[in-house]
Amino acid sequence: MTIIRLSREGIFPITRDKDGNRLPTATGLSSPGTVQGEGKLCGVASLFIRLQGCNLRCRWSMPDGSVSPCDTAHTWTEGGFTMSVEDVMRTVEMNIGCMRHVVITGGEPLLQAHAVAQLLSSLRNRNLHSTVETNGLTDAVPPVLPDLLSISPKLSLSGLTTAQREASVRGTLLLARAALAEGRDVQLKFVVARLSDADEILSDYADSLRLLKPDDVIVMPLGASSALLSQTSKVAVELAVKNGWRFGPRLHIDLFGNKEAT
Repeated sequence: MTIIRLSREGIFPITRDKDGNRLPTATGLSSPGTVQGEGKLCGVASLFIRLQGCNLRCRWSMPDGSVSPCDTAHTWTEGGFTMSVEDVMRTVEMNIGCMRHVVITGGEPLLQAHAVAQLLSSLRNRNLHSTVETNGLTDAVPPVLPDLLSISPKLSLSGLTTAQREASVRGTLLLARAALAEGRDVQLKFVVARLSDADEILSDYADSLRLLKPDDVIVMPLGASSALLSQTSKVAVELAVKNGWRFGPRLHIDLFGNKEAT
């Protein structure tokens, strides 16, 4: 039996647990599931699985000098709870309905690469589309890759050390090459707040960018609230237009605010 550690949100939003008991949803919707709020699949009905544990401690610098904390900082520690992959899949099956998309996020899912591989295999056996969201800070390719590998390298405005940024550059290239070699879809998501962030993307991630189409590269405005996003959205749009990249809205914040399990 393979065990996986989930964050306090766990599998969300759901209306039934693995045994079929009724649960309320944080979205306020009567149906399980939500919409993907970011990336290529923005707006697509999806079920999320959030894992516990992260190898970064991001503190984002806003243009006005203030700090925007990580919106999933509760995943940094050893909290959360455990479930077997089999029970995770039972919960998914209780709630998937007409949806075909499952997103595995964190924290950093690849810290539990073996368990995630088991989960991806189970999702594939049930003809469900899988996304894994990773920060790319890895030196190994996981044994099973998702249908969409969503890599979110963190730029200097996130507070990473030089060593972490260098590891991110290497890991992003390693993962992108492996996923493309297996015919998987890849997206790079960069959180931006300054026009100069494009210089960092173009220089540090040049090798990864050469592997991808421009609209595989997504620039998202920094901020975990509508007020903060208003400071950075035009910058993200300008960078997208200038470089042929894709602008990535943060739809879940528009719909639900910075609220867990939505």
